[in-house]
Amino acid sequence: MDFRVSIFPSIYGQNVVIRVLNRRVVPLDLNKLGFNSRYLENYKAKIAKPYGMILVTGPTGSGKTTTLYSSLLQINDSGRKIITIEDPVEFQLEGINQTQVFINKNDPAKSLTFAMGLRSILRQDPDVIMIGEIRDHDSAEIAINASMTGHLVFSTVHANHSVEVLSRIKSLKVDVNLFMDCVNLVITQRLVRKICSNCKTLITDVAKEFETLKMVPVDLGDAKIYKGAGCELCSYTGYMGRIGVFEFFDISEKIKENISAEESIFKIKKIAIEEGMVTLREACVEKVKLGETTIEELKSISMED
Repeated sequence: MDFRVSIFPSIYGQNVVIRVLNRRVVPLDLNKLGFNSRYLENYKAKIAKPYGMILVTGPTGSGKTTTLYSSLLQINDSGRKIITIEDPVEFQLEGINQTQVFINKNDPAKSLTFAMGLRSILRQDPDVIMIGEIRDHDSAEIAINASMTGHLVFSTVHANHSVEVLSRIKSLKVDVNLFMDCVNLVITQRLVRKICSNCKTLITDVAKEFETLKMVPVDLGDAKIYKGAGCELCSYTGYMGRIGVFEFFDISEKIKENISAEESIFKIKKIAIEEGMVTLREACVEKVKLGETTIEELKSISMED
């Protein structure tokens, strides 16, 4: 078990946040992350390709690294050489070459940045490369070069929604058309709390639940809707564990044409939805209808949409 600790001073003392990294409770398995069956098969097909780029976006703590690690483990038995460069390495993965970036303040020349590490990795004859984050111009350019020369590249980008990747890449002063030509898929994700199975209770008045939460009602059809009543097992929260909610942004030829025409991200998102993209909100509605999470969790996702 590992811990990531952040300490920040305040006028009343130190604020401490501890993230527990426990491999035993984090399922590094694509089948257990929360993909629906259609997304799961589509994603497995995408990561089976020999080259291109898979991007995962979302805020800090949304499960991006778990998705990337699960993806690498899914293809790790295919005979492909996999190398990662991360900041930091969160879990050690058997059979995968993992590297951690570091800054040597006393001798900067001895530091290892993402860009420096990537240049070296390309000389290691990898088949698959995982970049912890595309955070600057150099790492973006090298990722493009790697994906165009027969490598499959996995990485993360800090963007709240999948289509916003376009704005983020532009801010790095990279050719957006060239970059998106290399991308096989963009995934945006969030984590929502799962209903505790021990105290799972049927909601008899769904309309009142929306009213209590001050939400505009959502059409849930004839689905049975649940929430947790609270019990000792879940510390009376009604929740136990978390599950992923995903938005898949497939880069079709029509979307590439609109990117080239420098259309707005609003228009590109509209086209993606017309082509079948399920938004985060819609994906969360599906999980509410399946009895996996609550209307309360849907509210938190809806506020972002």
